[in-house]
Amino acid sequence: MQVVAKRTLVAFWERNPQARSSLSAWHHIVEKSNWAGPADVKAQFGAAVDFVSDNRLIYDISGNKYRLIVHVSYVYKSVLIKFVGTHADYDKIDPATVRTR
Repeated sequence: MQVVAKRTLVAFWERNPQARSSLSAWHHIVEKSNWAGPADVKAQFGAAVDFVSDNRLIYDISGNKYRLIVHVSYVYKSVLIKFVGTHADYDKIDPATVRTR
């Protein structure tokens, strides 16, 4: 899968260095993946991923300290990063729109 907007991850882990190893590991795993649909994602990430509308996925990163929201295009084999933040930051947004509640 092609990960779009990796700069978003890098900017976040530069501000939160303790998140770097977990986010970097997530990025590496996703880049090597070839998902055909949600079942492939669930098989790979299990309970660490949840699904919302419009092919959006919510990942629990680093023991649920951080949240990552992406939009997946299974047809085009791409993953667009929509949000990365602390769990407290995540609680302030609507995951379906990534807008402040």
